[in-house]
Amino acid sequence: MKKKLLFTIIILSLLTMCYVGRTIAARFSVNTHRTDPYRNYKFRVRMEGETVLGINKISALKKTTAVVRWREGNEMASIERKSPGITTYDAITMERGITHDSAFETWANLINSFEGDSATDLVNYKKDLVLDIMNERGQIAFSYHLYGCWVSEYTAIYELDANARAMAIESIKIEMEGWERDASVVEPNESG
Repeated sequence: MKKKLLFTIIILSLLTMCYVGRTIAARFSVNTHRTDPYRNYKFRVRMEGETVLGINKISALKKTTAVVRWREGNEMASIERKSPGITTYDAITMERGITHDSAFETWANLINSFEGDSATDLVNYKKDLVLDIMNERGQIAFSYHLYGCWVSEYTAIYELDANARAMAIESIKIEMEGWERDASVVEPNESG
């Protein structure tokens, strides 16, 4: 009876430890001392190898796979089967403070310009971007490649308010064909 009770206590202790994350695999394989996740305020965007300056906000990277529902006509049970369908990649929005850097406007004008359809650049309007997420020391922790990006919406300046104490902001909405995480970027060593 004592052995059974001791065994039960040991199992419950192990389950409790697993539940609070003490015996689960480390969240960080290189920096095992680290327990908190990366912050969301250190990032950069690279376009054509150059860092796009001033970006202070980027919406979420999100992809969705549609569900194709079907059933066979001769099935006796009313069971719906599900299969994966088309995967879509949501657009992202980038915001930055207004400066004299016209990169957002220039890129947006490759699609739609005041000059009309003849000014549309059908060769160069799509660009591949790289989104780097960094740790607190500025070391790249994750990197994502965004493919076939183009500007579907450009906001030259948000509303102005003489009573506000805020920065003037411009933004672009970027459509893309897909994205993937760069598996060659590994956890940086934060010691030293």
